[in-house]
Parts: sequence; C-alpha cells; structure tokens
Amino acid sequence: MYKVFVGDKPMILTTQVEQETNFKNYLLNTVNLVKVIRKLNTSSLKEARLIHKNPDKLLKKFLKKLPNVIAGGGKVYNAEGDILFIYRNDKWDLPKGKAERHESIQETAIREVTEETGVGGLVITKPLDITYHIFKRHGRYKIKVTHWFEMKTNFTGNLYAQEEEGITKVAWLNASEAHEALNNSYANIKLLV
Repeated sequence: MYKVFVGDKPMILTTQVEQETNFKNYLLNTVNLVKVIRKLNTSSLKEARLIHKNPDKLLKKFLKKLPNVIAGGGKVYNAEGDILFIYRNDKWDLPKGKAERHESIQETAIREVTEETGVGGLVITKPLDITYHIFKRHGRYKIKVTHWFEMKTNFTGNLYAQEEEGITKVAWLNASEAHEALNNSYANIKLLV
C-alpha cells in the first residue's frame, strides 16, 4: 500500500477493494487521475483508493499516469537533537527540492537543505521513507517523489531562508515545538516527523 497526497487527502494505492464509506474506489488501469484529483480538491470525499490486483505493479503503474518530479530532502538534527524546519506557503515543512541532472539523490538532499536553510556540515545518517504528493504547476498536475534522509550536523551558524523559493523562516525546533509545528504542516511531513 502507498499513500499519495493531494493536499492533505490521500490517494491510497492498494490491492484491496473495500466497501465505500467516506472514500471512493477506482481501478488504477482505467482511472482518470485528473478527475479524481479535482474530486478530492472540491468535495467532502476523505480519500480515493486506486486498486490494482498486482501489488508489485501498483506504484509503477501509478507513476506513469502523470509526469514525475524527483526530489531529495532532509530531516536534520543538530547537536541538541532539534529538528530543522522551514516555513513556506504559510506551513511548516522540511527542506527539500528537485534533483538536478548528474547528481545522486543523496547529493540532491544535502544541496537542497543547504540552499534552503544555510545549514552546512550535513552528514546523512540513514535513508527515510519516500513520500508522494501531487501538485500543480503551469496548469499541469505532477507527482513529486521525494527521497528523504535523516541527517545530522554540528552547524551553529546563522540560518538563511531562501526567499526566492518562498521560504520566509528557518528554525531549529525542539520536540515540543516540532509537535506544535506539525499542527500546521503537510500530511506527508507528519508521517516523517
């Protein structure tokens, strides 16, 4: 099973057909994804379930439905155990961004965290989940596939918000502050933190 977010509403990729209550079932092979996205955005529907009989082909078939944007990002801890957050589009988020040609996804994640926050000295400690969400650019829907990595740093310098990316604030948040920030964050970030 996979969750792909449209805003905070999930599209569940699954092999299980269940009785519809506050969600709707669609067959992955024949679904009009744009119609489903619009329905999630404009109705009280809580989620959509995209069904395919072969669990090994669920994600692959789904990702062929729309253009993909590959990204890398970090859940970064400092020496005090605080987590690095950015504030963009009136929500708390973790730093991430689009992969550039000829760089590994780990290089993407480190570069994007540094560009968006000014934090250096990053070391990847382990890979985290891959998240999926749908966004709209220039009138077209795309699937962002973000590879997340847990990172650590001893960086103590000034934080820098990359304003040209719409970031208005960068902050190290302790456990209780991070918990509070998640009340105004994205569903896939809540899953990571």
